[in-house]
Amino acid sequence: MTLLCENRVVIVTGAGRGIGRSHALEFAHQGAKVVVNDLGATLDGRDASNGPAQSVVAEILARGGDAIANGDDVADWRGAERIIRSAIDKWGRLDVLVNNAGFVRDRMLVSCSEEEWDAVIRVHLKGHFCTTRHAAAYWRERSKAGDAVDARIINTSSGAGLLGSVGQSAYSAAKSAIATLTLVEAAELERYGVTANAIAPAARTRMTEAVFAEMMTRPAAGFDAMDPDNISPLVAWLGSSESRGVSGRVFELQGGLIRVEDTWRGVSEIDRQARWNPAELGPVVRKLLNEAPIARKPYGAS
Repeated sequence: MTLLCENRVVIVTGAGRGIGRSHALEFAHQGAKVVVNDLGATLDGRDASNGPAQSVVAEILARGGDAIANGDDVADWRGAERIIRSAIDKWGRLDVLVNNAGFVRDRMLVSCSEEEWDAVIRVHLKGHFCTTRHAAAYWRERSKAGDAVDARIINTSSGAGLLGSVGQSAYSAAKSAIATLTLVEAAELERYGVTANAIAPAARTRMTEAVFAEMMTRPAAGFDAMDPDNISPLVAWLGSSESRGVSGRVFELQGGLIRVEDTWRGVSEIDRQARWNPAELGPVVRKLLNEAPIARKPYGAS
């Protein structure tokens, strides 16, 4: 039986725990060779350890799969390059990059420090950019050399990035930017045989358990909608050759739900084809808002 990702080479960042771990195990189950990248840090990104990544590699090897561990920082330019090279040096190529690594330092906007803001934006947004930039350069080089490239980028946004989340200004901003970055990647890299998509998952992780404790509680019986393993089947499919032609999309995932999300688009408009007088705009704006769908509130808003 041919497996969905048989012999494809996959990097999963932040794969030592939670959703990333589930991704790595699912790709391996589907026949992929996997680089398990993880700093092994605490929830706020401190105190790195090789233990989590090595543990996932051991699980994959015990099941007859093929995997290696990598402990580089996704948001360090040279570290990100080493992550990409680790797959190429080990197996001779790279087919799929799953950007999953991240952490939180939740604060209300008026309490968020510059250091906290910079740290969250760095690991999420810059971390997605650095690894993708090095992978894209590799795929472009292969394409220009005449090789048939069939590569995938799968980014990790969030419901917080689509709607916003009270107490998570930096995280929400980074995750929203990742969704938009994905659209640019899809448009720019199509010529090289690369697709780019993003997921916005809702599942039980160290981050979500801390913020949404009641929602993330395991049920006593029945389907566990917040099990992180629910997220990985679509990610594995997006990483396969079957997903060729699917690009520039954002998928919201929770339990058995798969929803295609869309970018900002106009929902009501008036064009007078002349400059407005500010005094005229009160009734104009109210008319536009009355015609538009009711805006969804950020998570945690009253």
